[in-house]
Amino acid sequence: MERLKVSMSVSFRRALLASAAAIACSASWSPSALARSSPNSLPPVTVQAPDQAARPVVQPKPRAAIGGSRAMRAASRGAPIAQPVAGAAQPAGTAGSASLTVPTTEQARQDIQRTPGGVALVADTEFKNSPANSIKDALGWVPGVLIQQRWGPDARISIRGSGLSRAYGNRGIIPLMDGLPISTADGLFDLFEIDPTAYRYVEVYKGANALRYGANSLGGAINFVMPTGRNAPEFEARIDGGSFGYLKSATSVGGFAGPFDWYMTMSAQREDGYREHSKTDAERLNANFGYQFSPDAETRFYLNAGRWRSEIPGEVTKDAALMTPRAANPVWVQQDQQRNIDSVRVANKTTLRFDETTVDFGASVLERHVMHPIYQWLDFHVHDYGGFARVTDDRIIGGYRNRLVTGVNIQNGTIDINQYWNIGAATKGPLAASYLWKSQNVSAYGENSFFVLPNVAVVAGAQFLHAVRDQQDRFLANGDQSGRRAYNPFSPKIGLLWDVDPTWQVYGNISRSAEVPTYDVTTFASPASTDINAQTATTYEIGTRGRRPDLTWDVSLYRSDIRNELQCLTSPSTPGACTIRNADRTVHQGVEAGLGVAFLKSTFAQEDRFWFNVAYTYSDFRFDGDATWGNNQLPAVPAHWLRAEVLYKHANGFYAGPNVEWMPQAFFADNANTLTVDPYALLNFKLGYDRGTGWSGYIEARNLLDKRYISTAIAVETATAASALFNPGMGRAVYAGLRTRW
Repeated sequence: MERLKVSMSVSFRRALLASAAAIACSASWSPSALARSSPNSLPPVTVQAPDQAARPVVQPKPRAAIGGSRAMRAASRGAPIAQPVAGAAQPAGTAGSASLTVPTTEQARQDIQRTPGGVALVADTEFKNSPANSIKDALGWVPGVLIQQRWGPDARISIRGSGLSRAYGNRGIIPLMDGLPISTADGLFDLFEIDPTAYRYVEVYKGANALRYGANSLGGAINFVMPTGRNAPEFEARIDGGSFGYLKSATSVGGFAGPFDWYMTMSAQREDGYREHSKTDAERLNANFGYQFSPDAETRFYLNAGRWRSEIPGEVTKDAALMTPRAANPVWVQQDQQRNIDSVRVANKTTLRFDETTVDFGASVLERHVMHPIYQWLDFHVHDYGGFARVTDDRIIGGYRNRLVTGVNIQNGTIDINQYWNIGAATKGPLAASYLWKSQNVSAYGENSFFVLPNVAVVAGAQFLHAVRDQQDRFLANGDQSGRRAYNPFSPKIGLLWDVDPTWQVYGNISRSAEVPTYDVTTFASPASTDINAQTATTYEIGTRGRRPDLTWDVSLYRSDIRNELQCLTSPSTPGACTIRNADRTVHQGVEAGLGVAFLKSTFAQEDRFWFNVAYTYSDFRFDGDATWGNNQLPAVPAHWLRAEVLYKHANGFYAGPNVEWMPQAFFADNANTLTVDPYALLNFKLGYDRGTGWSGYIEARNLLDKRYISTAIAVETATAASALFNPGMGRAVYAGLRTRW
């Protein structure tokens, strides 16, 4: 652990190259990323490498015979399910045909493993037996994904240091629902629209590994995928409750009739909050409707709607966070700071299959109204629209397999914002500012995988992005702050993927990434700020992953050399707001590692076992010879973060065990490295029962020792003991839930 504290400068890059050779020579070097399974079993991974001699022509893959909800229920009763002959055409809309537009969990797992870099797929069996309150419940066990709770369900999410200095909102990651973006066109996104009970699985693409969706930001992309009527239970209902007034209910229905299928889920939740002035309530609707024209043509429509009302307790000083963690910042209470959002998104995705070639295309429209009294009263409407087209061609060329993915994305939008003074108690005062923000984003990308051997692929790709940020100032009392800026980054990538055997892989890549500023900062507030440049990075990465019956692993080592990192630094005079600045040179480097090992098998019953699961993230983020900050550490992120559990699993569906969250080393809250966030460890415990159908339930206790700690810190240039930068972590809490499916 102490060795990891040493700054990994140029030698780190050399170590990456040396480690690549070591990985290729030894399978024993495999402490890696967690593949936590359902309470019953750990499904094996299948890394497919085509047999070129046996397959002179690549045939289109038949969709897995998962079938609709009726077939699933038949299987649960022990009735046999008729399996289609591999490769045989089936009538559209039959129980044996899966969706063309939405891969099954196992299909998605195989697809994502074609990426020569850090990726993860999290199935719903890993997060639905929990309060399913926030994104941390879904992704908290993915190494490299740092989720720091602010209050209630709101959190800061960062991958490899993306957007790590954000005070509110998130950037640096492209969030997607079923492959279509849910961020605003300028790149900012909230987490309130994410409902963990609505998804079948979640895909995580770290950094430029998200090129599959045309994303090339430092953090990559996260794709939340709903079930369809062909693989969802006909009916599902759940209720969850727990400490601090938490209560959530959710209901879903799904099914199919001939070529039609449908899935719809609705949820409502409320929470009084651990802290004063942190009450939240939310209602969400997520639905999709599909139609199969033929076994090779399908279209699907999506509807996502949400309402969120929340109070904001605000940041406090370090002493206040640790001594009186349930208290809110009194200024926030006096101003009655809130974040209230109504949103509706309508989208369509269509898939056509032509032998070796698959074409996907779609479009979406997002309307969002944000009512946000903070130190000012922000009232704005978001109107975003966009579309995409992607072509995947997988065939044999000259005796070698070749897989080409090309596509284009368009995401445009406007934000019509008025800012009023908050004169207290969330009351609008005089107009303080008025803007019309217009964003344009057009990107084209391509990625080609050429198999030089049946199990070794060379992967090369690139993306070109044309982005425009245009601000029209409609309140000229303080001067005209209109401005326009265009960005045209080009981001290439090259990598290598080796399927060592059907259960494990080794990979490496070198990639570029780029990120343009978001509008929620004063991008055009002064002549100097119009010079804010796009953040660019060159990332070197190596790693390995594998899934065997009693062992899973996933480990990545990476280094990103960053130019013009976008730092969002909070001003002491306007707490809660931040101003973007370009740092000169910075370095983000680290290790993302997870491991799952079964032991003590058949201890109390046949086929029972204990599992040891661990997810570890090491983050060495620092300035690189900065004129002001030298080689100081970048603020707001811990160097070490570890989650570990010992979980007993019985074949009948019972599971129980403790787990810990541990931050063993302090981190800084400012560029000057003067004020730290103290280390902490949390003890948790859970038990439950889940057979995969029928009734299931759980009880989960968090922070059993009622440890006082700081969960999030916002960043400033130089902090003092009086700086209100901190959000205290939640105290002892207990949750329980019941779910039924049929």
